[in-house]
Amino acid sequence: MSRQDEQFVGSFDYVIVGAGSAGCVLANRLSADPDISVLLLEAGGRDNYHWIHIPVGYLYTMNNPRTDWCFTTEPDEGLNGRALNYPRGKVLGGCSSINGMIYMRGQARDYDQWRQMGNAGWSWDDVLPYFIKSEDHFLGADAHHGEGGEWRVDKPRVSWEILDAWIDAAVECGIPRTDDFNRGDNEGVGYFQVNQKRGWRWTTAKGFLRPVLKRPNLTVLTGAHAKALRLDGKRVTGIEFGYRGADAYAEAAGELILSTGAVASPVLLQLSGIGPGELLGEHGVPVRHELRGVGENLQDHLQIRPVFKVKNTVTLNERSNSLVGRIGMGLEYALFRSGPLSMAPSQLGCFAKSDASQETPNLEFHVQPLSTEKLGEALHPFPGFTASVCNLRPESRGYVRLRDADPRSKPLIKPNYLSTPGDRKVAADALRLARRISGTAALARFAPSELKPGAHLQTDEDLARAAGDIGTTIFHPVSTCRMGQDDMAVVDERLRVRGLQGLRVVDASVMPTITSGNTNAPTIMIAEKASDMIREDRKGGARAA
Repeated sequence: MSRQDEQFVGSFDYVIVGAGSAGCVLANRLSADPDISVLLLEAGGRDNYHWIHIPVGYLYTMNNPRTDWCFTTEPDEGLNGRALNYPRGKVLGGCSSINGMIYMRGQARDYDQWRQMGNAGWSWDDVLPYFIKSEDHFLGADAHHGEGGEWRVDKPRVSWEILDAWIDAAVECGIPRTDDFNRGDNEGVGYFQVNQKRGWRWTTAKGFLRPVLKRPNLTVLTGAHAKALRLDGKRVTGIEFGYRGADAYAEAAGELILSTGAVASPVLLQLSGIGPGELLGEHGVPVRHELRGVGENLQDHLQIRPVFKVKNTVTLNERSNSLVGRIGMGLEYALFRSGPLSMAPSQLGCFAKSDASQETPNLEFHVQPLSTEKLGEALHPFPGFTASVCNLRPESRGYVRLRDADPRSKPLIKPNYLSTPGDRKVAADALRLARRISGTAALARFAPSELKPGAHLQTDEDLARAAGDIGTTIFHPVSTCRMGQDDMAVVDERLRVRGLQGLRVVDASVMPTITSGNTNAPTIMIAEKASDMIREDRKGGARAA
């Protein structure tokens, strides 16, 4: 980039890169102080696409270049050579504008483990107030929930006979009923709570950003594609980005904050010369700061999708394959904001143990009143349900790396799913539990018949291989800039990049380990806590990095 030709956007106290789940929270909280100037950059566009706001619209926002970066993984040995689509939000609100809308904090054990790993201030008792702070729960405030915050949590506006029966079946297998997965122990079965408001999707752009857009100290630019961080020695001074067909630069007088997610944040660091020296050298990127852990330690939840054909009930399959059914669904949503068009991708949740030795549940089911040969394809012409199940604490570790030195190139993503014996054993046990639940008396009147992976598969080896055939990501990549104290850690417990000044990472990439559930709510919590830490450090409340 010729610095003579670049457009200088200005100098700001804080420059936030990425207006997704974390970035919108940061922009709201930091700009609340009128003496602080904030620039928020988003590579995607505005959130004015109607399918963002209708809950079932995730079908039209994922794999749509208007709202999704449309990344794909590398072929994965654990998936028997398959590559997967890897959706990431490309719009104001980021992944909260295209995700499954499930509100899930994880388990208290997750955060207590973060603290035990040396990350002071990240235990369950430390983070619970930040979950509560931004919450607007439909049942109001109590010891575990908040009211009046920016982040709406609602009850689902749909129910299905087959899902109600599946709850009874899980209880028959010894799994307790629950009406709330978010009190620290999420064991149980029940309907998910969702990030919706009166039947519309609720996003961080709606909750946190829109109400503060008129603040004179907040500047928001869309279509601003980050290219590289600019450094002066070991201090980050600003960001170079493409904007309206030209090169641009913004100065971070205080700090630059990366909130572009577990895929884009490590790649942007690598493009800037911050990361594993050998990798950077392979692509001709000068090493500005050696950090071996940048892009490593990728963790994700692989959802295995056993499918069952049923009888004597109506599922979404028949309704969606019928013109009358589709008209009825449209009318129900138009008149009442309820019914299938208000559905999150998964409606029923279940947290259970793959075997009795587990301390806490290590499996999460996402149960859906529908079935298909392949995710994204037409639904079956007969009634069916899918009991997707994922290993909440996978041992497998992958990586995210720059593909070349071009900021516009798509990253190289390699999750390495099912790459350990332990993960393959959990996959086999998860499929057996799905079968056991489907074989209960509670579901007998629906005569469930296993279509995928197939009842003839019985051994651990066969079931693990089948899991690789029917497994897909559930869109929870984390930990590629993880927090910690060891040589592979990228940020410290205050989310400052180790060895550099003026730079933090605030998004799902900083999680030391993946949480036991969906990852959007924990990402918002991380941004809430980071906002307080940034303000404290600005006032001299913590020693410099």
